[in-house]
This record gives sequence, structure tokens and C-alpha cells, in this order.
Amino acid sequence: MTEYHQPLILVVEDEPKLAQLMIDYLQASNYRTLHIADGNQVLSTVRQNAPDLVLLDLMLPGTDGLTLCREIRRFSDLPIMMVTAKTEEIDRLLGLEIGADDYICKPFSPREVVARVKTILRRVRQTPEEAQQASLLLVDEGRFQASWNQRPLDLTPAEFRLLKTLAQEPGKVFSREQLLNHLYDDYRVVTDRTIDSHIKNLRRKLEALDSDQPFIRAVYGMGYRWEADVCRLI
Repeated sequence: MTEYHQPLILVVEDEPKLAQLMIDYLQASNYRTLHIADGNQVLSTVRQNAPDLVLLDLMLPGTDGLTLCREIRRFSDLPIMMVTAKTEEIDRLLGLEIGADDYICKPFSPREVVARVKTILRRVRQTPEEAQQASLLLVDEGRFQASWNQRPLDLTPAEFRLLKTLAQEPGKVFSREQLLNHLYDDYRVVTDRTIDSHIKNLRRKLEALDSDQPFIRAVYGMGYRWEADVCRLI
């Protein structure tokens, strides 16, 4: 029998209460944890302990998170989730392409952090084919129907097309113009606000089925990206 490997999560956070909160939730979800509060200790700890994922705060005593992310990427492709106190910083970090797998802004729900950790680890451990087969999102192109975890989604044609476009490429940022090109079969005149309205409704319907799972993230000044697993097309 294969022994189950409990993933090790390295929590790099200098706020003691926040660090302990994340540790408590991660351990409750059967993750092992290791905590560091000083950026100068991160690189040696990553090399010595080989964590499965790093939760990395941007602002740290010693070496900052931005530098650490770049340095880790020089010798490892382990998943990194950046934690920042400002939404604007996420947009800047995305533009810098530092190699992080995800970004989350304080204050955040510990449940959302755990959900994202699970999604990232599942994604990196599976082949694209395995990820599709295990996906909770089923998209039936012929019937224009979709379901999440076997629960049907009541979608308009525009919402269905947006869902299919985003969920086929998790993590990719789609501009509003790119999404508009997938929205309608005809050449009607639509605006960016049309996309925003459809995304808002689509996100609401998805979150009604699973409030802990992050689905669609708005990337300021750029567009939207899918946060959950790749969809399974039938």
C-alpha cells in the first residue's frame, strides 16, 4: 500500500496572529506546516526542507517576497502563492511576471487560502488529461449545459461561452476584448461593461454552488482569469 504523503506548506509571514491562523487552517486540512518570519531564512529553508508549496508574504523583515520569489525560481519550480496587503500590488506583480503561481490580498478568508492551496497542488500533480478527468466542472458543448460537482448551472448562452473560454485555460488572463470575441455569434455592438455584467452574474451562480472555491478573478487593468481546475468538455 502506498503511504500517503502529507504536503508540507512553508508559511512565510511576519505577523504572528495571521501566520498562526493560516497554520491552524492548513493543519486542520491535513497539511504539514513550517513557519518563518524572516525573509533571510527562506532560501536555505526551501533547499533543506523541500516544501510542496510556499505561502510568501510580500513585505518581510530581511529579504522581501519579490526578491525571494525570483531567487526561488532560479533553482525550483515549487508552487508559490504571494500574499500582499494591497490589491494594486497584485496587478504590479502580475505585470512583472515574477513566476508566482497565485496571489492573494489581505484581509482574506483562511478557507479561501486552503481552497487555493488544494487547487494549486492538485494542478501541479496531474497531467492535463488527469486534471480534465478529475475536474468538478463539466461543460457539455452540444447541449450548452454546465455543472459544478454534479450540480447544474443555469446559464445564459453568453455566460456559458464565457465559462467555457475561461475554464479551458486556468490561470490565463483574458482581456475584455478577447472575451468579447467569444461572446456572441453575430456582430452586435457591446462594451466592456457588458463583459463585466456577465462575469458578475456568472461568478454569483458559481459561488452559490460552492462558496469556498475561488472561480473568477478580476485582474485590474487587464481582464479576468479562471482560478479553479480546467473544465472537462463532453
